[in-house]
Amino acid sequence: MPNTPFRIPWKPLLTAALLCLPATGQAQPGDGDGAMRDALQAARAKDWSAIDRAAIADHALAGYVDYHRLKARLPGTSPNEVNAFIDANADSPLAGWMRGQAISAYGEAGRYRDLLAVADGEPRGTARQCHYYAALLGSDPATAAEGGRELWRAGHSQPDACDPLFNTLRARGEIGPEQVWERLTLAWQAGETGMVGYLGRQLGDDWAGARAALERLDDDLSAITRVPSCIGPDCRGSGALFAAAMHDYTRADTQAALAAWRRLSPQLAIDEAHRHEIEHDLAFYSLVRDVSPNRDWVDGVLPRLDDTDLTVLRIRVALADRDWADVLAWADRLPAEEASDARWQYWQARALEQLGDDAGANAAYARAAEQRSFYGFAAADHLGQPYALNRADTSVDEARRRDIAAMPAVQRTEALLRIGEPGLASSEWYAAAARVSSDRAMAMADYAARRDWPARLVQTTIAAGLWDALEWRFPEAYRDDFLHWGRRHDVDPYLLMGIARRESAYNPEALSPVGARGLMQLMPGTASQVSRQLGMADPGRYGVLEPSVNIRLGSAYIGEMMDRYRGNRLAATAAYNAGPGRVDSWLRDAPQQFDLFVESIPFRETRRYVQAVMAYRVIFESLANGGNTRGVAMLTPAERQGDYDRSLLARR
Repeated sequence: MPNTPFRIPWKPLLTAALLCLPATGQAQPGDGDGAMRDALQAARAKDWSAIDRAAIADHALAGYVDYHRLKARLPGTSPNEVNAFIDANADSPLAGWMRGQAISAYGEAGRYRDLLAVADGEPRGTARQCHYYAALLGSDPATAAEGGRELWRAGHSQPDACDPLFNTLRARGEIGPEQVWERLTLAWQAGETGMVGYLGRQLGDDWAGARAALERLDDDLSAITRVPSCIGPDCRGSGALFAAAMHDYTRADTQAALAAWRRLSPQLAIDEAHRHEIEHDLAFYSLVRDVSPNRDWVDGVLPRLDDTDLTVLRIRVALADRDWADVLAWADRLPAEEASDARWQYWQARALEQLGDDAGANAAYARAAEQRSFYGFAAADHLGQPYALNRADTSVDEARRRDIAAMPAVQRTEALLRIGEPGLASSEWYAAAARVSSDRAMAMADYAARRDWPARLVQTTIAAGLWDALEWRFPEAYRDDFLHWGRRHDVDPYLLMGIARRESAYNPEALSPVGARGLMQLMPGTASQVSRQLGMADPGRYGVLEPSVNIRLGSAYIGEMMDRYRGNRLAATAAYNAGPGRVDSWLRDAPQQFDLFVESIPFRETRRYVQAVMAYRVIFESLANGGNTRGVAMLTPAERQGDYDRSLLARR
């Protein structure tokens, strides 16, 4: 466990003055809330006779009932009526939802003129995009063909809604054998054998040689240097075949794939896009897998590829090699905006320091220390100076508070919460936060803070880009639980806050695509296991959403990781994200310092996660001190000065 004492001089969550909202902002029950709740339920069930129109006529949420009524009439209703609804609800997500529903309904019905009358450019979603481009076939065939070919270029089946578009483009020759062949190679690359067979039957005898070459490569990728370099009529299939085959070969055997490519490349007449795709893959996997024999080729091709992500990867390889001259050389190739980031200023400082340029190193450290981030804080530690929080003023005057409380989107949010629709309430709120001016977004954040809505508060700052509004981005919600369970499990409570902030943005009901749940994003299996260890009942899939339960279990689990890594929070945090087995293997690779350990984490998500959590804990502790960073340390001396190797693995 870190040996620095925890400071807990938290100011009260809300001052007495902020506990009371202005009268216009209070969530007072509306006279028609009961009728509105019943009407919305009836509208969803299409039970129109059960709706008391008079009772909800003036209610803030009347548009929600109108939405369901109009949606049920599609595609029979006119685009004029749809557009009138969109205009009337322009400040609500209802407008976008109705536009999408109309595009789908008109598209399915083949009412393309009506579709274009309600569309506002290319919609989201593949099916709606197919309807949209099908509608453009008559009025803008060139745009329709371009959009349709892009949708066609997929190695998997597309929705049935795309069939009219694809069939028309094929009949017009806009999608011909070359496009069929390209899609076939993408399907082969994706392992979609059924689609490969289906598309192959649509090609004529002049593509027989191309199909034979693909079948040969299916059996043996190394045969890529022995198949004809000219694939299909007039070599029009060469780029697609070699891009697909090199994609698989590069992943299977990167060194052999590069050797094959160097033999093939001079004699292949393929377009630049396919060539770039092949060489990007080769460079990426050569660096990620540290294929040393490929290094000279990679260094020669990177300037031509001009890809920032590859340049960053090359710098990380130089760091792994402790080749400080290469770190500087490749960092010089970063775009100016990327190079100014604290991460690269810090690593340039480290390189200059290792090469004996102390003055240059200190200047780079100073530039990094101006920024609020993991590397900015690490640079400040190196220089022995306070952290730069760069806080913005979050005060909002009473006039602005009254204005925002009366805003229709805020009124609808409150009304939706009153009738038990928190999901719709959040949709209303986030749509407004992304749309309003910066001043109004600040007032919305202030409103959310005073209403004790931590999840909406954090998301407001994200939607509006209020990056320096630290009191709002890092709220004091659930502080008692974090402090209590941090003490009980001997875990830094500010670390727990940082983890929860990164995991869920302080949304206690957050559910991840893989099933992680709640503030600290616990998997049900992990929650069950930890609860048994603590001698408490399994909370189940929904009990784990209770903030106090989630924090209790999450703090116990991170406590196990702390014990596993001898109290080292960097390793424990990495294990919380990527799993302890992976972290064990990373620590066994080679001894290194804290910064090199973090930068060497192979998973980008985990690398960013560790940096964010450790920076967040600094911010939480500093805010607990009233914004004063004096005495706040991102890392303990042991974490900053110790070796990150197998010595961190406690015996088990």
